[in-house]
Amino acid sequence: MPDPITTATSVTPLTPPVSQSTKAGSALSSDFETFLQMLTAQAKHQDPLEPIDSSEYAAQLAQFSMVEQQVMSNDLLSALTAQLGAGNMAQMSGWIGMEARTTAPVPFDGRPIIVSPNPAAVADEVNLVVYDSTGAEVQRKTIPVSADPVEWAGTKADGTSFDSGLYSFQVESRANGKVLLAEPAETYARITEARILDNETLLVLEGGSAIPASSVSGLREPPAI
Repeated sequence: MPDPITTATSVTPLTPPVSQSTKAGSALSSDFETFLQMLTAQAKHQDPLEPIDSSEYAAQLAQFSMVEQQVMSNDLLSALTAQLGAGNMAQMSGWIGMEARTTAPVPFDGRPIIVSPNPAAVADEVNLVVYDSTGAEVQRKTIPVSADPVEWAGTKADGTSFDSGLYSFQVESRANGKVLLAEPAETYARITEARILDNETLLVLEGGSAIPASSVSGLREPPAI
């Protein structure tokens, strides 16, 4: 019986995959050679009594050259975008473990959540509206007409606690009984992961919410427990 370790290490390494830009360059070179062969064959078999105008050759050659340059430019832009994305990912990796200030849903585990409202200055009444992970309104409470942070304790009217899960918040500003402004309120949540999707850096928050890095309005060290 062959030694399994020897057998495993004797496997021939796979050939490294060819990059997309290399494939594109090879395809362009092949197509260009085919194009020249077609022009040569066209010139060889043309009617001597009605020769093709040389300007037509030049126009066809120029058109193909333009397409070739465009494809090469697109490959170069793709490579530059990938490099920028990798650099951005390296920068975002330092954010993992920090707390990001966003309007994304945040997890509730029985501990109070600090909400940062931004009500309309002319409002005479401001309500903090709480939504669960399904988007259903679960609580509404009056808060001061102020941008000072408020605490959502996560308790119902009967004193029991809301179930653990993701919750989001909205601040509703009213004046004379009419709604002037209703916009999401910001909270802090810990960043657990950074990803790149479609050349955009996404941050995954504790609880699973994924947000664009550009939507983060604040960053802080997590408070000591």
